[in-house]
Amino acid sequence: MRIALTINSELRELEVAPGETLLDALRGAGYTGVKRGCEAGTCGSCVVLLDGTPSFSCLLFAAACEGRKVTTIEALGAPNRPHVIMSAFAEEAGVQCGYCVPGMVLTTHALLEQNASPSEEEVRGALDGHLCRCTGYVKQVRAILKAAERLAEERAAGKESSR
Repeated sequence: MRIALTINSELRELEVAPGETLLDALRGAGYTGVKRGCEAGTCGSCVVLLDGTPSFSCLLFAAACEGRKVTTIEALGAPNRPHVIMSAFAEEAGVQCGYCVPGMVLTTHALLEQNASPSEEEVRGALDGHLCRCTGYVKQVRAILKAAERLAEERAAGKESSR
């Protein structure tokens, strides 16, 4: 069956099988930043933003996403043009093996869209559901708080320059 959805701001039509997960459909379409982990919605490696909300793509049927907006890590940046969140993760050494990072970065993006200045407790709550076997989450939490500060500085500078 063919479904139409917006992936990273681009309207796409995908051929999907009945019962195919959004994870498999996205990977089949070349979005390899979406990672396969537990396939049970507990590790966070497959997280994408579905209409702006962090969602486990391994638990979603692709056909159920017809007409929805999907954001993958590819939309936020690349090594040669990283998003502020990606830069903060790298600077704070919040990236080791990197497998969990795309989901964490997308969750961070959604968090900072809703709450520009989260507390450490709120950051840790947002990361609940993301499993990282390489770190104790301290570095990721620092990275997220740093990204929040930088984004606030960018917004302030943008407001000043528009006066």
